[in-house]
Amino acid sequence: TRKMRGASSLNMIIAAASLMVAILGGTVVEAFAPIPHTIPSSRQRQLWSTTTDNDAVLEAVNPRDQGLALQLDDGTRKSHSVAENTAFVSGFFKGLSTQESYRNLITSLYFVYQAMETSFDTTTEERVQALDGPELRRLASLEQDLEYFYGPDWTNQIQMSPATQAYVGRIQDIAQGTQPYLLIGHQYSRYLGDLFGGQMMGGMAMRSLDLTPGKGVQFYEFDQIPSAKEYISEWYQTLNQLDLTETEKQAIVDEANYCFALNIAIFEELEGSAWKAMWTLAFNTIKLKLGMS
Repeated sequence: TRKMRGASSLNMIIAAASLMVAILGGTVVEAFAPIPHTIPSSRQRQLWSTTTDNDAVLEAVNPRDQGLALQLDDGTRKSHSVAENTAFVSGFFKGLSTQESYRNLITSLYFVYQAMETSFDTTTEERVQALDGPELRRLASLEQDLEYFYGPDWTNQIQMSPATQAYVGRIQDIAQGTQPYLLIGHQYSRYLGDLFGGQMMGGMAMRSLDLTPGKGVQFYEFDQIPSAKEYISEWYQTLNQLDLTETEKQAIVDEANYCFALNIAIFEELEGSAWKAMWTLAFNTIKLKLGMS
């Protein structure tokens, strides 16, 4: 049955995570710790990063070049690259996606953002609250997109995939645990990626999937943010001013890498193989840890 298949796939996730931890040692979060490397003199623009070609305006005191902002950008660089080069993402930008796979992506994102934004609403962690804002929230936009694809009874037609269930479970565990500040890693990885690469994906979806203008891509529209570049600069300034220990900062970077790995598992799952998604998650973690290209 569908429930049995879902449980079996979830067990694949657990098995892959267990193998990953056994090989790398330490905790799951530690397994995604970034590999130290020299910061390049010039930053390449990436679909999932916050780097733009117009940063000269902010050169005087660029918050991205210091503090936790720099640690996150540099520490997740390899994860950015892995995410961009998944078959789903690369195929999407070549116009090879289908409405079905895109609809499934929006469905997964709905459950992820529902968990994230519920956590932000209920957390008492002030450092997470400082980086939150109604202009970033995506849940209402995702609901509009799902209604476009599924109709008014969309809530009865969607369900969590195994990879999405793992992602949601991680967010809930953090929110209910003793380190809710780790949610900052998810704020960084998702919202900032949405502001840049996400907008590019929205444009490609409109063109390649022949969608009704303005429909099905509300997730990528940030109507309350007129300048993504300026907004992210201010967001980074707030991030750098948070009262965090060095241990906490490194834990946030680790969590951001884990967040990317969870997103990669969803992308692989959209290619049609739960096994491929989960074992790719483990393999990419090993590559990240060992510094393999």
